[in-house]
Amino acid sequence: MKKHIQKYVPRVYGIVFNTLSYVHPDLAAKQAFKTFSKVRKGRPTDEQQEFLGQASISNEVISGHQIQVYHWPGPGETVLLVHGWESNSSRWKNLIHYLREAGFNIIAFDAPGHGNSTGKYLHVPLYSECVAFMADKYHPKFVIGHSVGGMTTLYTHYRIPSLPIQKIVTIGSPSEFHEIMEHFKSLLTLNEKVMQSLEAYVSARFGVRIEEFSSARFIKESKVPGLLFHDRFDSITPYHASESVHKHWQNSMLVTTEGLGHSMHQQEVNEQIISFLQQ
Repeated sequence: MKKHIQKYVPRVYGIVFNTLSYVHPDLAAKQAFKTFSKVRKGRPTDEQQEFLGQASISNEVISGHQIQVYHWPGPGETVLLVHGWESNSSRWKNLIHYLREAGFNIIAFDAPGHGNSTGKYLHVPLYSECVAFMADKYHPKFVIGHSVGGMTTLYTHYRIPSLPIQKIVTIGSPSEFHEIMEHFKSLLTLNEKVMQSLEAYVSARFGVRIEEFSSARFIKESKVPGLLFHDRFDSITPYHASESVHKHWQNSMLVTTEGLGHSMHQQEVNEQIISFLQQ
């Protein structure tokens, strides 16, 4: 019964926003964006919390949020890990094992509204503020981002090219924000008035049009080496996203897998990441 009800919740939101768009389009856009940015899961389970408790833990205040930071010290170069949507730093458990064996100094953090950090909403510009803060404080030579974390990493690198990042790895990451918004439109059955108002809202708030918010566009001028992983049958983020980014990223390599899914915790992926960082 619960699943049956949840199936219709997005359409109820859509009816509300569609109706509101005729009388107060600005408010419809604002509320629609809040719904889009709302974090509904991503808090750690007891098992995940046990793993995270093995790290050295600290907190930073970034854009009004208490952000929990995890540090696994090592003698080697610093690696910053950036998790995906409705996840947390425990998703890196398998990779952290390999990174520690190789001697890397590891920094991870929970995004606003995720893991043990505060907040209820997340979007890429806010997440980028966190990545920029971590990069400025911990000076990572390497950054690894999964899913939206990869998109955020490329956006941050584009926005602040002076950050001391020398290699970037993305895993199952999206490229085009307009594709994400098209999915949101379809899920809620939003009308064109809402979408036009959302376009104006995003442009006014973040200074960029939805069509322009593109990882493929962000990475065009970069000289930093990149390694992209994407499964051809990824059901969360389309494979063509990394194809497009790779096409526009001059110094990148795309690793295509089949059947490894979206998360990519497998040994073969982790070993290739370590090899790339050590080159």
